[in-house]
Amino acid sequence: MTSSIFGTDGIRGRAGEGWLTPEGAHAVGLAAGRILGASGAEALLAHDGRASATWLIEGLASGLRAAGLEPRCAGLLPTPGLAWLTRSSDAALGLMVSASHNPAHDNGIKVFGRDGDKPDDALQARIEELLTGACAPGPAPSGGVPAEDPSLRSAYLGHLRSFGSGLGAALAADMEVLVDCAHGAGSSVAPLLWEALGVRARCLHAAPDGTNINAGCGSTHPESLQAAVRTEAAGLGIALDGDGDRCILVDERGELVDGDGILTVLGRSMAEAGEIPGSAVAATVMSNRALHIALAEREVRVVETAVGDRAVVEALKEHGLLLGGEQSGHVILGERNGYIGDGLVTALAVLQVMARTGAPLSDLAAPYQRLPQVLLNVPVASKPPFEELPLVQDEVRAAEEALGARGRVLLRYSGTEPLARVMVEGPDLDQIGQLAERVAGRLRERIGAQA
Repeated sequence: MTSSIFGTDGIRGRAGEGWLTPEGAHAVGLAAGRILGASGAEALLAHDGRASATWLIEGLASGLRAAGLEPRCAGLLPTPGLAWLTRSSDAALGLMVSASHNPAHDNGIKVFGRDGDKPDDALQARIEELLTGACAPGPAPSGGVPAEDPSLRSAYLGHLRSFGSGLGAALAADMEVLVDCAHGAGSSVAPLLWEALGVRARCLHAAPDGTNINAGCGSTHPESLQAAVRTEAAGLGIALDGDGDRCILVDERGELVDGDGILTVLGRSMAEAGEIPGSAVAATVMSNRALHIALAEREVRVVETAVGDRAVVEALKEHGLLLGGEQSGHVILGERNGYIGDGLVTALAVLQVMARTGAPLSDLAAPYQRLPQVLLNVPVASKPPFEELPLVQDEVRAAEEALGARGRVLLRYSGTEPLARVMVEGPDLDQIGQLAERVAGRLRERIGAQA
């Protein structure tokens, strides 16, 4: 077991190892229930469709019952759906079994408080204290998997419909939308949503079998969606990730529009409508500088945050903003959606802009001219502070001097995997690729994991 149990997005790792065993899940349910719940309260559960979800849900439910709570299961449902249901109901907490965009052999547990937010550092520390003490893994869970409650999915679907009101009539009758569900959680609601809205849509990769989630599809592998948009002359492609909390888009030409492009479309539209408080949006340090340039044209500034949707949410609340997100496609519409990032809500918001303006996505996203950016992932054996690696720092400084004011270098550790991420941005792709490789090489020398 590790002393730092929660990463940037809950507990995550290889299913069947560490806390992601039946006994570990029981301990997590027990600890989360004791910290966030109360005897007799209700707790909500959901999952993204991995084969390991069954016994992890059973373990969590057993732990919740041991803490005096009553588990209620939504079954296959996007993470934002569980967060919204927890926030809008009388539930004391929600536990989502998901590893998001990771492959099927991984899994994870995301924890939500009664407000639908992820626990802050202090609450996570209290849960971790119990997990390494009184609630350490013990006997195997008992009590079975709770029966799925279809009313929970219906309630979330009703919530989604409120964001797509009038779309069926407003969009061109011959416009087709293609939706890649990544064989994940979105498969349970996306087909129902488009039918209910009267939007001409077809869902791809919407048949999860426990092993195919994110396999060659979804937001991390959008190539097949791009090809389908071009072949079928569709008006828009939407690629969800495995648990549906983010999306990237494909315009009518088959070109990708990532999270920064989506923030450009929504931020400029909100600014033109006078609906952007503080004349600012929140975005992480990983966002491309092209986002800053495109929004500055509408006198909108970017408030930079640390990586992770929780950091974005904190900035939105601190500065009173209504829009923020990450380049990966995790977009948060502030208070309007309870500070919950939802890939389907994001897609609906962009479709509303398209319907209102009559413009294709390629035109709306055109102000975002992405600067070349190279991102390298370096497997590492440990995660010491970068400032304690002088040879790495020397290489970073050399890269920054070579780029001058035209680019930047950013180092960070993954919060969910044993990886160091090297990002170099600048106008010359060949140059930044060489600089990124030099920095990555130093990291491999110092802390690289053995093959």
